[in-house]
Amino acid sequence: MHPYRADLRDVKFNLLEWLDLGALLRSDRYKDFGPDDLETVLEEALKVCKGSVSACNEAGDRVGAIWAAGKVSTAPGFDKAYRDLAENGWISPTVNPEFGGMGLPESAGSGISEFIMGANTALSLTVLLTRGAAHLIESFGSDALKATYCEKMYTGIWTGTMCLTEPQAGSDLGDIKTRAVKQPDGSYKLSGEKIFITSGDHDLTPNIIHAVLARTPEAPQGPKGLSLFVVPKHLVNPDGSVGAFNDVKCANIEHKMGIHGSPTCSLVFGSEDHCRGWLLGRERAGLLLMFQMMNAARYEVGLQGLAIASAAHQAALAYAKDRLQGRGAANREPSTPQIPIVQHPDVRRSLLLQSAYVQAMRALVSYTGWCMDMAHVTGGADHDLHQGTVELLTPICKAWCSDRGLDVANAAMQCFGGYGYTAEYPAEQYLRDVKIAAIYEGTNGIQSLDLVGRKFKLQSGEPVKRLLGAVDRTARELADHAVLAPAAELLGRAAKEVSETALGLASQENAQLLMLLNAVPVLDCFGDLLGGHFLLQQAALADAKLSALLQERKVAPSDEAARTAFLADSEEARFFHNKVQAALFYAHRVLPNIHARTVALRAGETSAMKAVF
Repeated sequence: MHPYRADLRDVKFNLLEWLDLGALLRSDRYKDFGPDDLETVLEEALKVCKGSVSACNEAGDRVGAIWAAGKVSTAPGFDKAYRDLAENGWISPTVNPEFGGMGLPESAGSGISEFIMGANTALSLTVLLTRGAAHLIESFGSDALKATYCEKMYTGIWTGTMCLTEPQAGSDLGDIKTRAVKQPDGSYKLSGEKIFITSGDHDLTPNIIHAVLARTPEAPQGPKGLSLFVVPKHLVNPDGSVGAFNDVKCANIEHKMGIHGSPTCSLVFGSEDHCRGWLLGRERAGLLLMFQMMNAARYEVGLQGLAIASAAHQAALAYAKDRLQGRGAANREPSTPQIPIVQHPDVRRSLLLQSAYVQAMRALVSYTGWCMDMAHVTGGADHDLHQGTVELLTPICKAWCSDRGLDVANAAMQCFGGYGYTAEYPAEQYLRDVKIAAIYEGTNGIQSLDLVGRKFKLQSGEPVKRLLGAVDRTARELADHAVLAPAAELLGRAAKEVSETALGLASQENAQLLMLLNAVPVLDCFGDLLGGHFLLQQAALADAKLSALLQERKVAPSDEAARTAFLADSEEARFFHNKVQAALFYAHRVLPNIHARTVALRAGETSAMKAVF
């Protein structure tokens, strides 16, 4: 079994030391929690993830989900792992206690989700979608629907799905054909087929609750004609028990590159003409309502990219410390003992690149979670600003973290050499599992179009202006920092290029075409920039904490030998030291990529449209 390794220390640093946690814990919503409570919660969640959740990850990949005779069986160990998550409250830790949740801040929930996703990505998808489907019912369902489904889903007794895609309707949901016909009792009779439905059928729970987009007979074509329905696999009896089968059949599951333990189903609704569903909200508002779940899922898919990247990096780091190969540059005699590959400069470069990206991703999703929390506890203009920031950052979290997650998993696999290409080590599974994050919940190209086409214009552009202003402020505040000044200069230069070039596309003559052509590189510029901004903020804090430790130990700043000895002796000092090094590395090796991307943007280059394919 491949052990799951997590960076608990950095997760704690983000939540307990870097973010303004006090602003949350002073609010009525979170006043019952203290920093010690949140620290304990993270530690307990990690124990479960390192236990049964991680233990069945390999079986999920090797055995996978199996479809036979119209039913899906999950891999060995999945049932116990799921029960452990459900019984300990890890399905919905941030949910209102009224429905069985812990009521934790979203910023704490991001750490819990990282652990679950990193330990077993395939199983985590069932958790993610169950929570999202239940929240749709909580937000838009009648009192009867809430009473019937919310607590059972939030506590993991039943699971949930999101049913959008059809064979002819992938990214363009306006082409959905699934029909919903209203019945005299107020329910609807559904008929149609949905594909690529994650956890659409399984044996983990006795009922599965589907959120289904469908079209009523009188509805117009296109996205504005869609409505949203709650469709259980089994009807629910008046006493809340599981009742008769509701004519929702699994016709097949996909054979995929990765996430083999997650059943990706083709579902047929109403093949025997007795599938019933119940309307959420009002007719023809389905896509608007479903976007609530989709946006939450997109944020969590960004978390997935981070989680797998972190697990892959931790595995590569552990391997590099143990694997003996080659000799140091100072002595290459064959009689000299081999050295761990972590001592080779190119391996060290790769490991620090991985670490820097992982830290930047974690900072981005943690900060976005904190903004969600602040939107919960504030009102008026403050609420609007925090909510606008969440909406702006969501496509960046999803696309940038999933793309960089793939980059990190690829670099981590390279550290294993030939062994990384074999199933003996976890590197190849991480690389296969992470790729899907760039595809589902809206491809990364769609996320980029959403960013430049809609999110830049939110609230008259105020969230993006505020964010760029914060980046510029960080660069100016650290301009004279003894250690970080060169990195701050690079950050300031990158911020200016993003502001003038990426945002300046809108003023060019063929602005619409340039925006469509360059949406992906523009999003990448913003992701890289925010990563540098957050890492430098964290590095300034880490450098101050390291200086305090050195002073407490009476180590003079100029005494390099004593400093080196102290770093070797103190795990906490090493953590702070390495955060500073990661920020410096990132500023010099990642931020200059922004300039390279903006060359094409400034030139107005359109060769892709002139090529003949």
